[in-house]
Amino acid sequence: MTAPVPVAEDPKPSWAATFRVYLEGPTLRMLFLGFSAGLPLLLVLGTLSFRLREAGIDRATIGFLSWVGLAYAFKWVWAPLVDRLPLPGLTTTLGRRRGWLLMGQALVIAGLVGMALADPREGLAALVGFAVLAAFGSATQDIALDAYRIESAATEKQAALAAAYQTGYRLAMIWAGAGALWLAARAETGDAGAALLYQNAAWQTAYLVMAASMALGVLTVLLSPEPPARAMPPARSAADWLRGALVEPFAEFLRRYRWQALLILSLIAVYRIADVVMGIMANPFYVDMGYTKDEVAAVTKIYGVVMTLAGAFVGGVLALRLGVMRVLMLGAVLSAASNLLFAWLATRGHDLSALIAVIAADNLSSGIASAAFIAYLSGLTNIQYSATQYALFSSMMLLLPKTLAGFSGAYVDAHGYVQFFTATAMLGMPVLLLVWLAGRALPAAPRDGA
Repeated sequence: MTAPVPVAEDPKPSWAATFRVYLEGPTLRMLFLGFSAGLPLLLVLGTLSFRLREAGIDRATIGFLSWVGLAYAFKWVWAPLVDRLPLPGLTTTLGRRRGWLLMGQALVIAGLVGMALADPREGLAALVGFAVLAAFGSATQDIALDAYRIESAATEKQAALAAAYQTGYRLAMIWAGAGALWLAARAETGDAGAALLYQNAAWQTAYLVMAASMALGVLTVLLSPEPPARAMPPARSAADWLRGALVEPFAEFLRRYRWQALLILSLIAVYRIADVVMGIMANPFYVDMGYTKDEVAAVTKIYGVVMTLAGAFVGGVLALRLGVMRVLMLGAVLSAASNLLFAWLATRGHDLSALIAVIAADNLSSGIASAAFIAYLSGLTNIQYSATQYALFSSMMLLLPKTLAGFSGAYVDAHGYVQFFTATAMLGMPVLLLVWLAGRALPAAPRDGA
């Protein structure tokens, strides 16, 4: 009797092959499109909170205005339209994914120009309205971009694409954070004492330059190929179309995972809660501690984002070598622990050296967690419904954290920064259990729904 021939396991890629993926076309495109995706976020949240605090807006109001970011948490509502609905002219010319990408970018540019021209001292309504427009456009761009990324490469390369996306995203955050602060500081008029006063014209210059910077994303969309079109089942009626666009993406996910879907959605809902809730008060914290625009720009927006880039690169490589779930656990531990460093920093007053150390640790942790989490979410999608399902996952990631973050200013007013940062670290504790359970319970997800 002939002994059975053992089946050889797929060998791990060599280190050279692992790093070569970062030079491939789809990965490089994600670098530039990641920049386009990352640019609006700080301008409607973090940088805006610095601007508002400098203009004399109270912390509680700034916290509540962070709910502008809930546009990202509800993008699943219109994701089915982005997944299925053609845009007159744009879809014919560019294709489904690129057409929606360009539409989202146009809305972002319009919103940023409006934010540049508004003055928060004369009333917040106009500024908030344009911020909502920019956030809506940014969320729409994200929906199309996530689908474009997932459809551009096989599952085993999603971690590399996620790392490249994060790199571009974080470079944009340097520009939208440090760059905006630096531009506003350079555009101020008067003597050195005037830098301590709010000058809306300086912020107007900064926001107009940010709007112009979206041209990099627009150019990338125009020069990029459209991924292969997926055939959609023909709709015999409006009800059929709505069922295929709205119901089936969610029903397919539930059929595939059954009771485990609750575990997945619970993990997604809380994985980034410690970072998101803490982040809303970071810029008001820097203002209240007496850090200048240039100090915040250099340390938190340049050096800090460079550390995030390093973390994203390390996270992408580790995910390829060790598996996504192990790196997901590492990111969860580091993200919660790093918030305790901010509690310590709050006791130091204006201490630039301490700020550098804390920012280094926090942003390295964030980069590792983000790269692993994006790869994890990408692996959960059925490519037939990539835009809608990924929008559901990324929306779930933000809904609870953004809702809680709206109360962060009021919490700081009542309890102080030390207790606030400590409380946000404790919010990350349940994440560790959920990652462990998900790693033990969940099978690999087929991307084609088979």
